[in-house]
Amino acid sequence: MLDRNLHPTQRLALLAAVNPQSASTAQVSGWIDASKFDNFLALVAVGALGSGATVDAKIQQAQDSSGTAAKDVAGKAVTQLTKTGSNDNGQCLINLKQDELDFANGYGFIQLSVTPGVAASLIFAALFGFDARYEPPSQAASVEQTIL
Repeated sequence: MLDRNLHPTQRLALLAAVNPQSASTAQVSGWIDASKFDNFLALVAVGALGSGATVDAKIQQAQDSSGTAAKDVAGKAVTQLTKTGSNDNGQCLINLKQDELDFANGYGFIQLSVTPGVAASLIFAALFGFDARYEPPSQAASVEQTIL
């Protein structure tokens, strides 16, 4: 049951981010231990896309924090954002449940990958963990302040 007295940051954690930037190559969040949360949410945001630009984003899984045997998580990729598709200044959300990962074969780490193509584009991405197995959840080291 939901405890309405909890602050949102007591239920979720910012685990990793791709900082806002103009990029033309793949940017990744870094590998996160997926055993610490039941659910995850990736936010991908784009600003102005370059001429003819594309942006792809997906969640990948690996066997360790070094990315061993990395592979995509099935069904956890956005439909390609494009300049011609009028996707400037858009956002995408990717939901992921822990049981959608291949834990049976040792895949217990995830990362968010955002890949601009053709032309540099403004991107930002964040990976959040919800429903921590051990509370309170820890925020990413890059979080400067949490105001309750």
